[in-house]
Formats: sequence, C-alpha cells, structure tokens
Amino acid sequence: MAANLRFSTAIEALALMATEPEKFHTSHALATALATNPVVIRRLLSALSRAGLVSSAKGPSGGTHLAKSPKQITLRDIYRALDAGDLLHQTAHESADTKDLKKTMRGVFRKAQKCLEEELDSTTLNQLLKKSGKKAAKHAADSSIEPPEPAAPELVDAH
Repeated sequence: MAANLRFSTAIEALALMATEPEKFHTSHALATALATNPVVIRRLLSALSRAGLVSSAKGPSGGTHLAKSPKQITLRDIYRALDAGDLLHQTAHESADTKDLKKTMRGVFRKAQKCLEEELDSTTLNQLLKKSGKKAAKHAADSSIEPPEPAAPELVDAH
C-alpha cells in the first residue's frame, strides 16, 4: 500500500514558507523544492487556505504565505486541515469469528489515534523548525502576521 504523503508534504511546504514569510511562494517553486507536482501543492494549499493557515494573492507577483505565526500553527491544525481522518482503519468485513477481535482492535486504534492527536496538538510548526535546526523568520508581532504586500507589477516602457 502506498503511504499518504499529504500530511508531511503540507508540513514541509508550510515550513518553507515560515523560513521566508515576507515572500509569496508559488506552487511551482514549492513543488520544485519538495520534488513534487505543482497540482499536488495547489490542492494542499487550497485545504490549508480553507483552514485559515495560509493566505494567497493572485496575479503575476502573487503566491501564498502563512496567515498565522509558525508559533500558532500546530501539527494537529495541519492534520485537521487536510481532513486526514483516522490513522488506523479496519476492514469492513466482520464475521462471528472476528467480532470480538475487531471490537478490541477498535478500542486500541481509538487510543492510538487520541495519542497521535495529543502529540500533534502539542507540537507547533515553530517547534518543529527549531528541532530540525531551521528557524522561522522573526516578525514584529509574532502573534498576528500581517500579510506581505504583493510586489507591484513592473511597467514596461513601450518606447
């Protein structure tokens, strides 16, 4: 089975944005840095935008940047934004032979899911960056990031 990489890819994209918050990041640039397809990045950014974690500006000088400080974004926020659902799943088939086993497994899976969510809730994007040796860029007001102004399009002299 293929592993779902959406969650880790979203974390990596947000981490890249956190290290250069003054910059609008295009899906193409993020995809190149993460060795994936820009369509994958655009889908992730769309989900992250609906959750209020990123903000985008359209146009030739547009792109996406963090809508919150990296200190305010938990890994659980990212996990929820992607509607990741439960981590562990069971087969739908249930027989008399597996009924008790499946009930026991559901309890274990619920407990594991709760532990995962608690860990994700206690880890911010900023903490993750610090642990990895990277630093999120400082802001004057870390608790509320003002979105950067998109650069004005350059005018070309027709003469």
